[in-house]
Amino acid sequence: MRIGTRASAHALAQASWVCSRLRSTAAVQCELVHVTTSGDRDERRADKSRWVAELERALLAGEIDVAVHSAKDVPAELAAGTELSAVTEREDPRDVLCGAGSVSELPLGARIGTSSLRRAAQLRALRPDLEVVELRGNVDTRLRKLAAGEADAIVLALAGLRRLGREAEAGGVLDQLVPAAGQGALALQCMTASPAGEAVSALSDPRTAACVGAERALTRALGASCQTAVGAFASPVPDTPGEIELCGWVGLPDGSEWIADRLRGTATEIGSRVAERMRSAGAEDLLARAVTEAPT
Repeated sequence: MRIGTRASAHALAQASWVCSRLRSTAAVQCELVHVTTSGDRDERRADKSRWVAELERALLAGEIDVAVHSAKDVPAELAAGTELSAVTEREDPRDVLCGAGSVSELPLGARIGTSSLRRAAQLRALRPDLEVVELRGNVDTRLRKLAAGEADAIVLALAGLRRLGREAEAGGVLDQLVPAAGQGALALQCMTASPAGEAVSALSDPRTAACVGAERALTRALGASCQTAVGAFASPVPDTPGEIELCGWVGLPDGSEWIADRLRGTATEIGSRVAERMRSAGAEDLLARAVTEAPT
């Protein structure tokens, strides 16, 4: 089975994990196929779909059988004729601070590096005095920039650090930040009703798939895009089978205005319910303003 992946260290770690699991659970032999995306060619642009489009093209062209994505990068609408055949068990979805133990420890006016509009908006909402500086590149590059003094601290995904064996770089978990929809999970995309899709479905975790589905439903219902600061995170409610709790966050890029909501319900309807409540509170206006006020 040909597993399509970007060639970054993080993407290769994810795809290698998928191959290992397929070999052990389904006795499937795999080979990794490296696909260069427009996101790899130009990291300065923020559209996450650029990490996915070329993998989808390779899938549609029959060059690969499975595309491995970070679920947070997968757009709301998939290429026609394809499906998400599996959403894997979630790694810790939280953001972490590197270079400091917590946001409260940072001195007045500290520079904190991130390339994420969502993270930047939530950080500014927490600490308006912080100077959020744009910091791009892979994990190694960002950590080198931190060590070189380009920022006093940086924000990374804990899941990515763990997959790269660099969890020790994390100074503290940012529980105050609502993660991106799908953060920490892998999404395996295949042609609809294909043998490859049937094989990889064995790697899907039903609870994670339900939670990620609810998060994606919320962002889709809100009309969120890469130019808007939106967080969505769902988790199973303990001792209540079939019920999940979904938290949503929408804010302006400068963190001056934001709306958050949290609600419990079933995975099939909770996304639309939270979206409707947030729209009633003014989320559509914030999202429209966010597009015009986003940094260029």
